[in-house]
Amino acid sequence: MLVHSSISTDTDGDQAIQDVCREVEKTLKGKTVDLALLFVSQHHRENLHKITSQILEELQPHVLLGCTGEGIIGGGQEVERQPAVCLWAANLPNVEITPFHLTFSQTSQGISLMGWPNEKNASSPYQAFLVLAEPFTTPGTELLEFLYEKYPGVPAVGGMASGGTDYGQNSLILNDQIIDEGVVGVTMAGPISLLTVVSQGCRPIGERFVITRAERNIIYEMGGKPALECLQQVYTTLSASEQRLARQGLHIGCVIDENKNKFERGDFLVRNLAGADQETGSIAVTDIVKEGQTIQFHIRDRETASEDLHWLLTTRKGQVSNKSIAGGLLFSCNGRGQKLFGNPHHDITAIRKQIGDIPVAGFFAQGEIGPVGGKNFLHGFTASVVLFGE
Repeated sequence: MLVHSSISTDTDGDQAIQDVCREVEKTLKGKTVDLALLFVSQHHRENLHKITSQILEELQPHVLLGCTGEGIIGGGQEVERQPAVCLWAANLPNVEITPFHLTFSQTSQGISLMGWPNEKNASSPYQAFLVLAEPFTTPGTELLEFLYEKYPGVPAVGGMASGGTDYGQNSLILNDQIIDEGVVGVTMAGPISLLTVVSQGCRPIGERFVITRAERNIIYEMGGKPALECLQQVYTTLSASEQRLARQGLHIGCVIDENKNKFERGDFLVRNLAGADQETGSIAVTDIVKEGQTIQFHIRDRETASEDLHWLLTTRKGQVSNKSIAGGLLFSCNGRGQKLFGNPHHDITAIRKQIGDIPVAGFFAQGEIGPVGGKNFLHGFTASVVLFGE
């Protein structure tokens, strides 16, 4: 397995793609490009057909996948709101890679998904899904529910294309096609190991509660008490700095696997607290909740987000040998970067520090996809990382 990532910040799209293709060719030394990923800033969007044609002609990848992004990641850099092109190319011996383009339509029975590949063509079970989605035309929850029902436990990693503010302003890439709707991606099967790290950037505060009365996204009672009363109880135990963070934005972590004896980072799916009702004593969450679910309030700041990513990466590093990791992909929320940390290159620097100087590419997404507790979710303010190993 051999992976290379190259980035160019040249404002001339022709020159930028020549530079990254030359670097890839030099590193792969004639080996087959089984999977190529292309991430480009909105500055180069009008030239995408020309850019992809050049990659297909020069590198002849079996599959070329990509999208536009508000910021582009590669080569140890996070280039935010500036022209950038990043090309990630991998030689993956004996790995079966099947591309797909999914579209969605509303029917009387709900949302219908079209374009999923026939798994009968795969000689071994799927190991992972890599997905890039157009945010204005993709029902993320329904997509991930479909994958969970058909392939429980198989990780899906990726992100929503970004930089556009309306339908038609983001682009997806699948080989020689430039697509403005749905999802493009690949299935992976065979001798490949993919390790995922999903850092939601939060830390728990106060005690845990069990939801005892709820309806859809509204929590009425926790532990038999009004939910708002429980929240106020937690707030009074916080330090002044924690209370300030709670006022800026409070989150709720929902336990994914209730059968575990101990809950720690990675066991909670973090969602935003959307509001509270003084009259009913209820609180609203930006997701569906259920009675019997364990929850804990969370807060987020730059220090917590940084510490969380480093901790999770270190944990993952302890599970594998550095030599077995050939490369990685990083899908970081467009609310992270310098907006959150104050300094550039935070997430990519964390990967290089904790995992090593591996080739990494990615982009700042409008929603990040990755597994928590063995199930895939669409996240916000998250860094979703996948590490490729033999």
